[in-house]
Amino acid sequence: MATRHFLTLLDLSPDELHYLIQRAITIKNRLRAQGPVYAPFTNRTLAMIFEKSSTRTRVSFETAMAHFGGHALFLSPRDTQLGRGEPIEDTAKVLAEMVDIVMIRTFSHAGLEAYAAASSVPVINALSDDYHPCQLLADVMTWTELRGNVRGRTAVWIGDGNNMCHSWINAARQFDFQLRVCCPEGYEPRQDILAAAGDRVTLLRDPAEAVAGADLVTTDVWASMGQEEEQAKREADFAGFQVSEALLDQAKQDVLFLHCLPAHRGEEISETLLDDPRAVVWQEAGNRLHAQKALIEFLLLGRVDH
Repeated sequence: MATRHFLTLLDLSPDELHYLIQRAITIKNRLRAQGPVYAPFTNRTLAMIFEKSSTRTRVSFETAMAHFGGHALFLSPRDTQLGRGEPIEDTAKVLAEMVDIVMIRTFSHAGLEAYAAASSVPVINALSDDYHPCQLLADVMTWTELRGNVRGRTAVWIGDGNNMCHSWINAARQFDFQLRVCCPEGYEPRQDILAAAGDRVTLLRDPAEAVAGADLVTTDVWASMGQEEEQAKREADFAGFQVSEALLDQAKQDVLFLHCLPAHRGEEISETLLDDPRAVVWQEAGNRLHAQKALIEFLLLGRVDH
């Protein structure tokens, strides 16, 4: 089987993505019923390359490999020759001789693509400056668990047109739902990504207009990693774009709220929003484990029917 990579949601077909969501739910239910008894990856190794810090990403991938009977290696620039200037393609070729699959959490998406092009083993984008597809697997899994098939539904992204927003746009294309992107002027998502989504995505400026009748609302921090020096300016520019209980009240009665976390209470969300029953962020965070298990299994074994 040809090596498959997962750098964006567009690397898999809509049918494959639907399979992953259902497979993740099956894996989660089995774990809860039986414990971690399914171990298809005995003596298999995942290399985890981290250039950006993490909580959910490291714990979920490392636990996934442990549950599956395999092993995960944590690699930071301080621990590898990447930090001393070894070409990324050389590192990719070396690691492919030793490990079965690689996960990278990094800044440059172009660098990630260069790594994948040189790698003969699957490469997973665990976050780049342009995309965060693993988070979207967990997000759509959570939405599906709680509300069924998401096709034809309406989601709202409020905030910065960042890597999470880009992945939500790709999700709207692949899972066939409508997405309203609501952001201040100057913080729009990349035009090429927006244009490729066609009429599945609408760009708005008024959060109240955006959430009217919506099935799901989601947001992210206003200043992502690497943008901390812009914090004060962004707080001023995003005034009025906070997601609160009152804003959710203007959506559908059974609306769900998601956040990839960590959240800054009092900034992009109100102080008490995560205590609201419509916020399902803890289930969403936990689903990173199960969605990524399904992804690793698919990239190494293909589809399974048990």
